[in-house]
Amino acid sequence: MTPHDTAALRALVRTLPDFPASGIQFRDITPLLADAGGLDAALGAMLDGLRPGDVDCVAAIEARGFLLAGALARQLHAGLVPVRKPGKLPGERIGIDYALEYGQDRLEMHTGAFRAGARVLIVDDVIATGGTALACGQLIEQAGGLVSGFRFLIDLPDLGGRRRLDGRGWTSRTVLDY
Repeated sequence: MTPHDTAALRALVRTLPDFPASGIQFRDITPLLADAGGLDAALGAMLDGLRPGDVDCVAAIEARGFLLAGALARQLHAGLVPVRKPGKLPGERIGIDYALEYGQDRLEMHTGAFRAGARVLIVDDVIATGGTALACGQLIEQAGGLVSGFRFLIDLPDLGGRRRLDGRGWTSRTVLDY
Protein backbone atom coordinates (compact mmCIF):
# COMPACT_ATOMS: atom_id res chain seq x y z
CA MET A 1 0.00 0.00 0.00
CA THR A 2 1.46 3.35 -1.00
CA PRO A 3 1.68 6.36 1.33
CA HIS A 4 -0.97 8.00 -0.88
CA ASP A 5 -3.34 5.06 -0.34
CA THR A 6 -2.68 5.13 3.40
CA ALA A 7 -3.38 8.87 3.54
CA ALA A 8 -6.64 8.40 1.63
CA LEU A 9 -7.78 5.71 4.08
CA ARG A 10 -6.67 7.74 7.08
CA ALA A 11 -8.83 10.63 5.81
CA LEU A 12 -11.86 8.31 6.02
CA VAL A 13 -11.31 7.49 9.71
CA ARG A 14 -12.88 10.06 11.99
CA THR A 15 -11.29 10.83 15.36
CA LEU A 16 -13.75 11.56 18.17
CA PRO A 17 -12.11 13.07 21.24
CA ASP A 18 -13.28 12.04 24.71
CA PHE A 19 -15.38 9.10 23.49
CA PRO A 20 -16.45 6.85 25.14
CA ALA A 21 -14.66 8.47 28.09
CA SER A 22 -12.58 11.54 28.78
CA GLY A 23 -9.05 11.31 27.38
CA ILE A 24 -9.89 8.64 24.78
CA GLN A 25 -9.34 9.37 21.08
CA PHE A 26 -11.92 7.06 19.44
CA ARG A 27 -11.12 6.02 15.86
CA ASP A 28 -14.47 5.81 14.08
CA ILE A 29 -14.31 3.62 10.97
CA THR A 30 -17.93 4.14 9.88
CA PRO A 31 -17.04 6.81 7.27
CA LEU A 32 -14.52 4.37 5.76
CA LEU A 33 -17.13 1.59 5.74
CA ALA A 34 -19.59 3.91 3.98
CA ASP A 35 -17.10 4.72 1.20
CA ALA A 36 -17.08 1.88 -1.36
CA GLY A 37 -13.60 2.68 -2.65
CA GLY A 38 -12.18 3.11 0.83
CA LEU A 39 -13.74 -0.12 2.06
CA ASP A 40 -12.40 -2.00 -0.95
CA ALA A 41 -8.89 -0.57 -0.43
CA ALA A 42 -8.95 -1.38 3.29
CA LEU A 43 -10.09 -4.96 2.69
CA GLY A 44 -7.46 -5.37 -0.03
CA ALA A 45 -4.76 -4.20 2.36
CA MET A 46 -6.01 -6.57 5.06
CA LEU A 47 -5.87 -9.45 2.56
CA ASP A 48 -2.27 -8.66 1.59
CA GLY A 49 -0.18 -11.81 1.86
CA LEU A 50 -3.22 -14.12 1.99
CA ARG A 51 -4.90 -16.12 -0.73
CA PRO A 52 -7.80 -18.57 -0.92
CA GLY A 53 -6.90 -21.83 0.77
CA ASP A 54 -4.49 -20.27 3.29
CA VAL A 55 -7.05 -20.43 6.11
CA ASP A 56 -10.06 -22.60 6.85
CA CYS A 57 -12.06 -19.99 8.70
CA VAL A 58 -12.01 -16.41 9.86
CA ALA A 59 -12.86 -15.61 13.48
CA ALA A 60 -14.65 -12.26 13.82
CA ILE A 61 -14.29 -10.45 17.14
CA GLU A 62 -17.46 -8.66 18.29
CA ALA A 63 -18.62 -6.22 17.14
CA ARG A 64 -16.79 -4.16 14.53
CA GLY A 65 -14.69 -7.18 13.59
CA PHE A 66 -17.89 -8.63 12.12
CA LEU A 67 -18.00 -5.78 9.60
CA LEU A 68 -14.63 -6.73 8.10
CA ALA A 69 -14.30 -10.46 8.72
CA GLY A 70 -17.26 -11.56 6.61
CA ALA A 71 -15.87 -9.86 3.52
CA LEU A 72 -12.40 -11.28 4.17
CA ALA A 73 -13.81 -14.79 4.68
CA ARG A 74 -15.62 -14.58 1.36
CA GLN A 75 -12.46 -13.52 -0.48
CA LEU A 76 -10.48 -16.31 1.21
CA HIS A 77 -13.18 -18.94 0.50
CA ALA A 78 -13.25 -19.60 4.23
CA GLY A 79 -15.93 -20.03 6.86
CA LEU A 80 -16.81 -17.35 9.39
CA VAL A 81 -16.86 -17.87 13.16
CA PRO A 82 -18.35 -15.11 15.33
CA VAL A 83 -16.56 -14.60 18.66
CA ARG A 84 -18.94 -12.79 20.99
CA LYS A 85 -19.43 -11.40 24.44
CA PRO A 86 -21.27 -13.70 26.89
CA GLY A 87 -24.94 -14.51 26.38
CA LYS A 88 -25.07 -13.48 22.71
CA LEU A 89 -24.81 -16.92 21.08
CA PRO A 90 -27.52 -19.61 21.35
CA GLY A 91 -26.69 -23.24 21.97
CA GLU A 92 -23.56 -24.84 23.34
CA ARG A 93 -20.59 -22.51 23.69
CA ILE A 94 -16.96 -22.55 24.70
CA GLY A 95 -15.53 -19.47 26.39
CA ILE A 96 -12.55 -17.81 27.96
CA ASP A 97 -12.33 -15.21 30.71
CA TYR A 98 -9.66 -12.54 30.42
CA ALA A 99 -8.43 -9.60 32.43
CA LEU A 100 -9.11 -6.00 31.53
CA GLU A 101 -7.32 -3.00 32.99
CA TYR A 102 -10.11 -2.70 35.57
CA GLY A 103 -11.97 -5.99 35.78
CA GLN A 104 -12.73 -9.05 33.69
CA ASP A 105 -14.50 -9.90 30.46
CA ARG A 106 -15.35 -13.04 28.54
CA LEU A 107 -15.40 -14.19 24.92
CA GLU A 108 -17.47 -17.10 23.62
CA MET A 109 -17.95 -19.03 20.40
CA HIS A 110 -20.00 -22.06 19.43
CA THR A 111 -18.65 -25.45 20.42
CA GLY A 112 -17.61 -27.26 17.25
CA ALA A 113 -17.42 -24.05 15.20
CA PHE A 114 -14.54 -25.58 13.22
CA ARG A 115 -12.77 -28.93 12.95
CA ALA A 116 -9.72 -29.75 15.05
CA GLY A 117 -6.59 -28.42 13.40
CA ALA A 118 -8.45 -25.77 11.38
CA ARG A 119 -6.31 -22.78 10.39
CA VAL A 120 -8.04 -19.70 11.79
CA LEU A 121 -7.40 -16.06 10.89
CA ILE A 122 -8.58 -13.66 13.62
CA VAL A 123 -9.98 -10.27 12.55
CA ASP A 124 -10.93 -7.12 14.43
CA ASP A 125 -11.11 -3.44 13.57
CA VAL A 126 -8.61 -2.14 16.14
CA ILE A 127 -5.82 -3.54 18.27
CA ALA A 128 -5.01 -1.50 21.36
CA THR A 129 -3.65 -3.33 24.42
CA GLY A 130 -4.17 -6.70 22.74
CA GLY A 131 -6.15 -8.23 25.60
CA THR A 132 -9.18 -9.18 23.53
CA ALA A 133 -7.09 -10.43 20.60
CA LEU A 134 -4.88 -12.48 22.91
CA ALA A 135 -7.93 -14.03 24.59
CA CYS A 136 -9.46 -14.81 21.19
CA GLY A 137 -6.28 -16.57 20.09
CA GLN A 138 -6.26 -18.60 23.30
CA LEU A 139 -9.93 -19.49 22.76
CA ILE A 140 -9.22 -20.67 19.20
CA GLU A 141 -6.41 -22.89 20.49
CA GLN A 142 -8.58 -24.15 23.38
CA ALA A 143 -11.16 -25.20 20.77
CA GLY A 144 -8.52 -27.14 18.79
CA GLY A 145 -7.78 -24.58 16.09
CA LEU A 146 -4.46 -23.22 14.88
CA VAL A 147 -4.06 -19.44 14.93
CA SER A 148 -2.90 -18.54 11.41
CA GLY A 149 -2.52 -14.87 12.26
CA PHE A 150 -4.38 -11.66 12.95
CA ARG A 151 -5.58 -8.81 10.75
CA PHE A 152 -6.59 -5.40 12.10
CA LEU A 153 -7.61 -2.26 10.28
CA ILE A 154 -6.08 0.01 12.95
CA ASP A 155 -3.18 -0.38 15.38
CA LEU A 156 -2.63 1.86 18.40
CA PRO A 157 1.07 0.91 18.74
CA ASP A 158 1.73 2.95 21.89
CA LEU A 159 -0.57 0.54 23.76
CA GLY A 160 1.55 -2.52 22.86
CA GLY A 161 -1.08 -4.96 21.62
CA ARG A 162 0.88 -6.31 18.67
CA ARG A 163 3.92 -6.88 20.89
CA ARG A 164 1.75 -9.08 23.12
CA LEU A 165 0.72 -11.18 20.11
CA ASP A 166 4.33 -11.37 18.90
CA GLY A 167 5.27 -12.66 22.34
CA ARG A 168 3.05 -15.67 21.66
CA GLY A 169 4.66 -16.22 18.27
CA TRP A 170 1.54 -15.06 16.43
CA THR A 171 1.83 -12.83 13.38
CA SER A 172 -0.35 -9.79 12.84
CA ARG A 173 -0.81 -7.15 10.19
CA THR A 174 -2.49 -3.80 10.33
CA VAL A 175 -3.41 -1.21 7.73
CA LEU A 176 -3.25 2.07 9.69
CA ASP A 177 -1.26 3.08 12.77
CA TYR A 178 -2.28 5.93 15.08
